[in-house]
Amino acid sequence: MNSLILIITGGIGATLTFLVSEQFEQGAVRASALLSLIVGLFFYSFPELLNPYLTKNIQIVFIGSSFVGMVSSDFMSGYIRLALAGCLFSIVYINNSGFYEGYGGALGALALIALLSTMGISVVFSKRNKLTNSFLWLRNKVFNPKK
Repeated sequence: MNSLILIITGGIGATLTFLVSEQFEQGAVRASALLSLIVGLFFYSFPELLNPYLTKNIQIVFIGSSFVGMVSSDFMSGYIRLALAGCLFSIVYINNSGFYEGYGGALGALALIALLSTMGISVVFSKRNKLTNSFLWLRNKVFNPKK
């Protein structure tokens, strides 16, 4: 049950951050910081609301999944893919078994892994684009951004 709550938190964190960033035009950093502050203060104020494992890890998962939600709308379209990337972030976070213990930037690295995996899966299973066209599209987005 704890893992399911963390997976749902990851999907919500990524989606909410993207929503606040794009729809309310707050920018990715401000949206991530604001939502993470709200969640952190909530669980700091009410530590007895959930069990200690969830009280500690919901905050971490939400902050990390908000990094997923900081993606540009040029690269990630659709809230479902974004929620899946947030859920994938949570799954990797739950199963990392302390591999990233002591490393700085672990949440950002996990967010990158989740985003690239989700983008790669959507490219491979895309019916309207061939795989080669998708790689060309990605190359053009990375090396020739809009000015």
